[in-house]
Amino acid sequence: MKKVFVVLAAAMAISRPAVAQISLEGEWMGRYLEDQMDRVPGGDWGDFTGLPINEAARFYAESWDISRGSVPEHQCQVYNVAHIFRGPLQFRVWNERDPDSQELIAIKMYLGTYEQWRTIWMDGRPHPPEYMPHTWMGFSTGEWHGDDLVVSTSHIKAEYLRREGIPFSDKLTVVEHFIRHGNLITHVMIATDPIYLSEPMINTEEFAVMDRSNTNWLYNCETAEEVPRLKHDVPSFLPGQNPFLGYFADQVGLPQEAVQGGAETTYPEYRAKLREMMWGKK
Repeated sequence: MKKVFVVLAAAMAISRPAVAQISLEGEWMGRYLEDQMDRVPGGDWGDFTGLPINEAARFYAESWDISRGSVPEHQCQVYNVAHIFRGPLQFRVWNERDPDSQELIAIKMYLGTYEQWRTIWMDGRPHPPEYMPHTWMGFSTGEWHGDDLVVSTSHIKAEYLRREGIPFSDKLTVVEHFIRHGNLITHVMIATDPIYLSEPMINTEEFAVMDRSNTNWLYNCETAEEVPRLKHDVPSFLPGQNPFLGYFADQVGLPQEAVQGGAETTYPEYRAKLREMMWGKK
């Protein structure tokens, strides 16, 4: 009898379902207490602070003209997956399960900004070859590490890191962590771009659950001829001819070198160099 009990207990332990993961399902809206100036109104021209950009990214951004956003081809241009969580956003999350086994196949997202649909595959499938098409939301796979959903995304279209023209290339890859605690999600994003970043860039955002669903989940954007210009004209500045690059440094009272970004400027040790530039103190 004792042996039968042990066998039954072992069988029950084996058949017991895995520990349930925390659910991300629901509707979420952004909280903008962190990096508000960057995420809502947008940064100032020439403000590259806190960004591990390289010389190629800086050269691209310094030639960028803000009126480029008025060109019809760019008026409704989508933010890619590495940028879209940094702006005003609400999104919906739900699970897609196998109808027979009820195993989780994918986590689905609908992002209200630019009406983007996203699939995070949870069934262990590999990423496609590099030559496959790139999209705004890329190709994402995920796995649970405890209550931390870790998502890896490749095949992302080139876009901007910030609205003031700092670029991301189509070699960009992103690792995200979605960590829910109560009615909040902390979103950690680690972006790696061998073309425009000298080291990975880390950003975090918070999103709160929506107790009442928003009635408007559409992004109504229509192009219009806002600024008369010659056909195929793309607003830009030649090297050294952008007159606005010194604006931010002058406004905040920092040396121009200190606001040009780069990995060095993101570390606490840079404060000593900054003091030396400003006051001649080591």
